[in-house]
Amino acid sequence: MGNFGNKWNKFVQIFIEKNGYVKVVQGLQNTLLIAVVGMIIGVLIGTIIATVRVLPKYKTLPRALNAVCSFYVGLFRGTPMVVQLLIFYYVMLPLMGIKLPGVRVAMVVFGLNSGAYISEIMRSGIQSVDPGQLEAGRAVGLGFGPAMIRIVIPQAVKNILPTLGNEFIALIKETSVVSFVGAADLYVAFNYIGSNSYEFMVPYLVMAAIYIVLVLVISILVKLMERSLKKSDRRH
Repeated sequence: MGNFGNKWNKFVQIFIEKNGYVKVVQGLQNTLLIAVVGMIIGVLIGTIIATVRVLPKYKTLPRALNAVCSFYVGLFRGTPMVVQLLIFYYVMLPLMGIKLPGVRVAMVVFGLNSGAYISEIMRSGIQSVDPGQLEAGRAVGLGFGPAMIRIVIPQAVKNILPTLGNEFIALIKETSVVSFVGAADLYVAFNYIGSNSYEFMVPYLVMAAIYIVLVLVISILVKLMERSLKKSDRRH
């Protein structure tokens, strides 16, 4: 116990006296920013892909778009996130002559990756909505796109809300790899504290505790949103 106390004192010393808390706050901010922006991009891309994939395949254009979307989903689901980050940051951007900070690169790649997974989630959500809802929208003069946006997709989101919450939790946890492209996340912050105190046990335990708290908070928020949506459905 005394040994752990010494380790804890070293951690506190670096955390407070050497401004380790500044690194942690910045790391937490970057972690949340990457996950939130990545989720927003992922929902937008995923919704578009899911809509394309449920289109009737009678004509050439829908079939061609479906093939492109299938390739996209297979590409991003078939390769690890860290590989995508490395290729995007060290290969694609230099070839295009573009230079971006690691945090922005991580936002884009996380969004592209999440879009592939959310597209499958959203597609199952759309397919769970009664087809009569879309037909009713078309019957009152709405086109396919407006009917999907106004009627089908809002209902699909209600059905898949818990799964979207799980996807956001996965993004939070996966941000631990963004240090490969120079982004300062929670891992970088606590690794800095460990390197300066020559002791990694306590910093990594605290880092794990922060991730657990983040996951618990997100889980609670998702459950509250589910309850709110169920109450609104009962009122209607």
